[in-house]
Amino acid sequence: ESDAGDYTCVCGDKESTASLAVHALPVLFKEGLKNEEVQEGASVTLSCELTKEAPVKWKVGTKVLKASDKYQMRQSGPTAELIIHGLEVKDA
Repeated sequence: ESDAGDYTCVCGDKESTASLAVHALPVLFKEGLKNEEVQEGASVTLSCELTKEAPVKWKVGTKVLKASDKYQMRQSGPTAELIIHGLEVKDA
C-alpha cells in the first residue's frame, strides 16, 4: 500500500502522470490455534500464523487480554504467540 501514489515519466519538457492504487490482500490464518492440555501450575504457549504481518489481539471468551505477569504476548512477523504462566483450572 505504501507504493500507492502518482507516478510521472518526464522526457525533456513533456511528462505523463498516472495514479497507482494498491489494494491490500486480506489477512487470513495460515495456521490456526491448536487445542492444548497441560498440568496446573505449568505454562503454555498458544500460537497462530497469519498470511502476512498484522496486529492481533488475544481474547479469552469476550475479555481482551493485556500483557501482565500471567499473560505474555509476542509477535514475530506473521507469527503471534500468547504465553500463559501459572495455569490454574479456571484458565481452561
